Amino acid sequence: MERVILHSDCNSFYASVECLHHPEIRKKPVAVGGEPEHRHGIILTKNIIAKKYGVKTGEPLWKAKQKCPDLVIIHPNYPLYLRFSKMAQKIYLDYTDRVEPFGIDESWLDVTGSTGLFGSGETIAQEIRNRIKAELGITVSVGVSFNKIFAKLGSDYKKPDAVTVIPQDHFQEIVWPLPAEDLLYVGPATKRKLNGTGIHTIGELANTPPGCLHSRFGKWGDMLHDFSNGFDRSPVAKFDRMQTVKSIGNSTTTVRDLANDEDVKMVLFVLAESVGRRMREQGFKGRTLSVSVRDNQLSTITRQCKFEKFTNISSEIAGKSFWLFQQFYSWYRPIRSIGISVSEFAHDTVPTQTDLFSDERQRIRMEKLDGTVDILKRRFGNYCIQRASLLKDPSLTGFNPKDENTIHPVGYFNGGTENGLEKIC
Repeated sequence: MERVILHSDCNSFYASVECLHHPEIRKKPVAVGGEPEHRHGIILTKNIIAKKYGVKTGEPLWKAKQKCPDLVIIHPNYPLYLRFSKMAQKIYLDYTDRVEPFGIDESWLDVTGSTGLFGSGETIAQEIRNRIKAELGITVSVGVSFNKIFAKLGSDYKKPDAVTVIPQDHFQEIVWPLPAEDLLYVGPATKRKLNGTGIHTIGELANTPPGCLHSRFGKWGDMLHDFSNGFDRSPVAKFDRMQTVKSIGNSTTTVRDLANDEDVKMVLFVLAESVGRRMREQGFKGRTLSVSVRDNQLSTITRQCKFEKFTNISSEIAGKSFWLFQQFYSWYRPIRSIGISVSEFAHDTVPTQTDLFSDERQRIRMEKLDGTVDILKRRFGNYCIQRASLLKDPSLTGFNPKDENTIHPVGYFNGGTENGLEKIC
């Protein structure tokens, strides 16, 4: 039986929600971004009006303002966006329990078993599109296909507020003429490599001998060949409210460039305390750690490793983050922004195996200390208690990632070893 997979993508999600809550700006060019005075000056999303001025996601605010002097810039309100994301998920669950979030504003749905009740994939997609517009006040674009990759390609194909069907029997007509970079996980670096070998479209990628792609890209070449030919058979995960959170992370663009290990260590401690606190609030311990660094030339490096044990202890997250950073960064350039995230969760009630080489009593004391600090911060504010080491440079450490949390998208692949991140240990 041919699968029926949907990919629903909320259009200009942050900006759409903000315009819904601020009717006075609906007809104006709007972007959601950071604070220029703190160098959090990047466009996170923009509405259709701003897009017509050439405003692009990821570009500095000052550059966007040059293109569109009347651009309204709003500081992000992540709790509000998360609330709308959950409301969208409730609608999706009316049609199937196979709902897999892909970040805060996107989800895959497997409606193969629902077509007898609700109609064809296209019919279900149109109904979801209309319901989200009527019930939430925002729009979505929905792709309908026989696998996850082409369903996502469909949701990107026509925006906003549209449904695109990519059928199995003649997907080549729609998919193969598209640029190679439209395929999931073909980023700028991969695009350049593909272009360098004469591959510019998805069709050219699909018709390249697999051996050639493997020799150039390794296992990623095999994956891209499968994706472009429609061979993706990855399942849509069954919706689980606990598992919808697959990682917890924070990142920051610092008030000045980080120039040495001591600067990095202080910032990592602030981020680790936020990540640890958010994990403890949700009852999680994690096993996989990722550290991402962007230098002042906007080049990004991300690496990951494993903790020895599942943990949500802030000092352990900070210490491991700094160790990992030292393993891969050689200070060829100053650092503009840095982030950490923890994934591969287990409930904090799950028992862990003790060993002879760790001080379990000390770990218990650290867990209790973190719990006490959490209570104090909830009652008296984030800055009521701080580590003495963070007071060396308050301008560098005086930010609150817990309340201004960055919501990281989840990866396409399950587990931490196949998400495009290089593994250190």
